[in-house]
Amino acid sequence: MINSSKAIQAPPMNPKLSISPPQAWLVFLSLTLASFVGVALVGARFVVSHRFAYFNLVWNLLLAWLPLGFAFLAVRYRSAPRRFFACACLCLLFLPNSPYLVTDLVHLKPRPPVPLWFDILLVQSFVLTGLLLGFLSVYLMHRLVSHSFGWRTGWIFTWLILGLTGFGIYLGRFERWNSWDLFLIPVELSRYICGVVVHPRANKTAVVFSMFCTAFLFLTYIAFYALTALHHSHQSGSGNKGKATLSTHND
Repeated sequence: MINSSKAIQAPPMNPKLSISPPQAWLVFLSLTLASFVGVALVGARFVVSHRFAYFNLVWNLLLAWLPLGFAFLAVRYRSAPRRFFACACLCLLFLPNSPYLVTDLVHLKPRPPVPLWFDILLVQSFVLTGLLLGFLSVYLMHRLVSHSFGWRTGWIFTWLILGLTGFGIYLGRFERWNSWDLFLIPVELSRYICGVVVHPRANKTAVVFSMFCTAFLFLTYIAFYALTALHHSHQSGSGNKGKATLSTHND
């Protein structure tokens, strides 16, 4: 006889949050390759033009890698509260550096002798890599929060950090603040942020840009999340099909 309380009990959430070593290596190699392509395009451009145009993208891409590294460490140290909290905070602090590369599109303009189409491909390669690095960082933190506090809290957390990321991009692009300024000049940075929060009407550009940037990041992240969900469902379907085939042969 089946116990009715067990029959209606929801299945436990999978406690495994860490990415397997093969998956981690695949992600690392693919993103490294994408980064190498962008750097190679910058190098090829320098060989042709003998100008240092777009070299700043290489530095911005290096900063875009930081939140992903801290996100992996947060997953690894999730059972050690102090290390986890430190890594999670650093991940969120440096997270705006990843999608910040989208705003580097402002540098696009004809720069002979290199054709404009080459520069478009060059900048877009950095933009795409930066977005992937950022969204993967958000995904790891999103999954941690969802497994600990439920899927609703996970999505609220994701929306909040993407909102803060949008505001962080504004601080970097328009006001030229950096993530490390929180440690170097925390008083000045805190005073400016408080001024924006207290006087939003006097800082319309900050408010409007942050809102539109947040909407863009959130909608794009939903597409990224849907692709990961589709991949997991495909893997689950393939695994179940394999088990069914094996069961048929055993019978």
